[in-house]
Amino acid sequence: MSENHPLRAWTDTVEPYLAPLSAAARSFTALTGVPVDLPDALFLRARLAGLGRPGRTSANGSCRLLRAADGWTAVNLARPDDLAAVPALLALLGSPDDPEGLRAAVRRVAAAEAAEAAQSLGIAASVPGSVAAEARPAVRVERWGERRTRALAGLRVVDFSALWAGPLCARLLGLADARVVKVESATRPDGARLGSPAFYRWLHDGHDNAVVDFVPGALDELVAEADVVIEASRPRALRRLGLRAEEFLAARPGRVWVGITGYGRESDRIAFGDDAAVAGGLTGLDPDGDPVFLGDALADPVTGVFAAHAVARSLAGGGGELLCASMAACAATLAATRRPVRPPC
Repeated sequence: MSENHPLRAWTDTVEPYLAPLSAAARSFTALTGVPVDLPDALFLRARLAGLGRPGRTSANGSCRLLRAADGWTAVNLARPDDLAAVPALLALLGSPDDPEGLRAAVRRVAAAEAAEAAQSLGIAASVPGSVAAEARPAVRVERWGERRTRALAGLRVVDFSALWAGPLCARLLGLADARVVKVESATRPDGARLGSPAFYRWLHDGHDNAVVDFVPGALDELVAEADVVIEASRPRALRRLGLRAEEFLAARPGRVWVGITGYGRESDRIAFGDDAAVAGGLTGLDPDGDPVFLGDALADPVTGVFAAHAVARSLAGGGGELLCASMAACAATLAATRRPVRPPC
């Protein structure tokens, strides 16, 4: 990358970890002819939104690394419901009337206990390095359909995902001339619309958009026409709508289904990019050796690139596969390549 690249300073911080992601990007380019600009993929959102470099608080301000009795816990208060649940979390931690709030309450308990209490309330939380790269691959592959080799160009991609990881995957597939349609709920549009409009346009440039009611049967026609489906929902939520990855793949040879989750399709734990990065150990160290965030919600764009590469590779091999991309596992794949670096003082 050029020394004059506008995102050079951001990229320098995470460059020691990027070998696996760079390899996936190069392979995607070899399969599709589409170059992947990793600095843009990882840090364009931060630049467009004017975000500062993170420390113990994430770049977007929602996730915090809190010292626990035996280590650290990341707690992500990303939504209004999460903030409303803080009194209940304090009660679970044994500090319902603590005037010092969550920081003091977490300091009195073990890191795993604090994370589990938050997770029980639907708050995204994690313990640094709790997901190891050897526990599961970044993208786990399951075969459910017959093979039929096809190029991406002209294939129909239906994207049910939101926020960042899934849409970035869809963007890269669209650049390879796939026909992408983004599907949003009429009652729950993509939360990324509340962020940087320029970044949202960058993610979805050239894609069609369909707004529908997410009720049983409403999505059948969209899925029936799809060659690739991208989603980031709990499997049981999609099943209630009549959508089953296994049936989709078995119905026609060569199809691919991408399921993006925080911790795998078998887990109901919620995750966002910053806390998933922490779970995977993708953090830096401050001068005292304590963890700090790297970049901006890194597990999101890292997963998007890994997922797009997995789709291209699957299609080149004939498809028929369910690709299970775990954000924490994707982060762990990068973290495993290098011991954490200390940011400059």
